Amino acid sequence: MPESTSSTSFTSRRGLLFGTAAASAGALLVGCTSNDTKDEKTAADSRPAADDKPGKHVTIGFAGPQADHGWLNAINDNAKSRAKKYADVTLEITEGSNDTAAQIGQIETLINKKVDVLVVLPADGKALTQVGLKAMRAGIPVVNLDRIFNTPQAYRCWIGGDNYGMGLSAGHYIGEKLKDKQDAKVIELAGLDNLELTKQRTQGFDAALKNYPNIKKVARQAAEFTVESGQAKMAQLLQAQPKFDALWNHDDDQGVGALRAIKQAGREDFLMVGGAGALSAFQAIQADNSVLKATVLYPPTMAASAIDLARALGQDKGIGGLAEFEIPVSLTLYSAVVDKDNVGQYMATGFR
Repeated sequence: MPESTSSTSFTSRRGLLFGTAAASAGALLVGCTSNDTKDEKTAADSRPAADDKPGKHVTIGFAGPQADHGWLNAINDNAKSRAKKYADVTLEITEGSNDTAAQIGQIETLINKKVDVLVVLPADGKALTQVGLKAMRAGIPVVNLDRIFNTPQAYRCWIGGDNYGMGLSAGHYIGEKLKDKQDAKVIELAGLDNLELTKQRTQGFDAALKNYPNIKKVARQAAEFTVESGQAKMAQLLQAQPKFDALWNHDDDQGVGALRAIKQAGREDFLMVGGAGALSAFQAIQADNSVLKATVLYPPTMAASAIDLARALGQDKGIGGLAEFEIPVSLTLYSAVVDKDNVGQYMATGFR
């Protein structure tokens, strides 16, 4: 049963937000009765949108897991660099931990400091739901980054990547490359199989391949999102599959190891698609001297966007380009495919 997030402070904050919206909506009704169209304004026109100009000062608390992976380190870097862009933002960032109890303690410290907004990438979304609820009850809006809490009451806004969409994009890219080849075979180097995100990536990949009846997935091996596991599991796949046409690897970090195994085996008779958007993958795609021809993004720039959303929340503003008074409840990022045709556009976003 979901728990209530009602409290005096949170209700007051919501009352202010919805009161502003109601007043603007009322203005719209009055405006619509006028015959003078020159001065008419819609409700959207009367709502300020966040921009780069300095405004109300906002203290943002940022809590993420330990940066023990290139992507997670890029999450921290994106949050820090985005916050520095704004003269009206102070970022209170924790050390980060993969220990649930430790991360809860770090977030509770931020709550006790009375930060204006929290941005949280939980090591375990389910396990940290209660501390998200605690912040919301204290009147501190929470931007839940990527790994989602198990109730929407624990966050004001969620922003994250699309794991199922990654699989779809990878499958369609490979499908289009092999659509004219009879009896094409593909293999998959997945990530940790005990993670829901890994299952979603595989489900999306399989769904996309159903659009190409000439293509059959003949093997799948799960690695552990590390260089070492990527090399070991890829070596096993190469030994078991002497002939195939394409490989989808879920993660560019483990892809470094996979490419080592491929080079050691002297194989270059297939195309490889990676996942996430590491700088090393972008560089290999640009050089075009290996089997790696594309990677599907799971952009760590989401952390920078989370800071933008937190700032807008703290300043009681909407988002430029949208008519709504409030920021959305959720934002799912697109899983774009980066290949030699567009890699230059994304190079600056690649993580190490």
